[in-house]
Amino acid sequence: MAEPQQIEPVDALRRIAFVLERARAGEYRVKAFRQAVATVIATPRDELEQRAAAGTLAELPGIGKSTEAVIAQALNGQRPDYLQTVEAKYPDRMVEGGEQVRAALRGDCHSHSDWSDGGSPIPEMVASAMELGHDYLVLTDHSPRLRVANGLSAARLTEQLGVVDAINTHLDGSFTLLKGIEVDILDDGGLDQSEEMLDQLDVRVASVHSKLAMASAPMTRRMIGAIKNPRTNILGHCTGRLTGGSRGTRGQSSFDAAAVFAACAEHDVAVEINSRPERCDPPDDLLAQARDAGCLFSIDSDAHAPGQLDLQQFGAARAEQFDLPLDRIVNTWPKERLLEWAARR
Repeated sequence: MAEPQQIEPVDALRRIAFVLERARAGEYRVKAFRQAVATVIATPRDELEQRAAAGTLAELPGIGKSTEAVIAQALNGQRPDYLQTVEAKYPDRMVEGGEQVRAALRGDCHSHSDWSDGGSPIPEMVASAMELGHDYLVLTDHSPRLRVANGLSAARLTEQLGVVDAINTHLDGSFTLLKGIEVDILDDGGLDQSEEMLDQLDVRVASVHSKLAMASAPMTRRMIGAIKNPRTNILGHCTGRLTGGSRGTRGQSSFDAAAVFAACAEHDVAVEINSRPERCDPPDDLLAQARDAGCLFSIDSDAHAPGQLDLQQFGAARAEQFDLPLDRIVNTWPKERLLEWAARR
């Protein structure tokens, strides 16, 4: 039997956090490993080695019993037991099928950072997207009306765009972080951000987050109003349903799906295949209806943590199940084509 592969302490801690996030483990559990990463980065290696030998690693801020063991074993040239346990419990392949579609994906058009309701800084999201083999990631933090998710005001979004520029300068073309937003669809079909701010973005995901139980006719008008807006590129998690998970369950919104998907096809708006297992949105019948209506699609993770970027596996499997042509999936396109399409609206 091959010896477990050696790994650096930071990489071991990041890998554990990634696997736990992908498995949608409790936020507190994941946070312990992310905090330990920051401590290890800030601590000289010789001090880490001295503390490991003396058994005092836990005296460092953010280091507990589990993270101490991970660091000590990694410093000793071992692949930590905790890492081997979580990798065995939560294997990389989470769903059968979809490998060809997943391999064709160039990026992810829906992700969140700790600027809104995500759990990690933007650079950590970027690093994980690069490790997954993406060419680009669209950062789509929430718009201001969604206060429960710490939605970004125009001022905060402007500040974030500067951060994105700085990150891209550092990356020097090896990967691109695209400027985006998950913008709320208002009750009247308007978008929850100024036209001036929306025009500064590369990709815009428009989603309904409020009054999800609205009657079918006004909900249909509301969604079609947003779809017709020339700044909308992707219709996010169209039914808003939740099938389980930490937030419980929620029924799907009622709307005229034929009219909504016809509008998407007419106005070149992609229907999101939201890959989060607790969303699985659109449901099977609506996904087939959108396919038959000729819609474009975007297979997105809706990641709120780095490990959740890998949830695209679920969306890719559904795309394969419904025989979606790869060329109708916008994030199989090269960055240049994606940007041209998004700007053309």
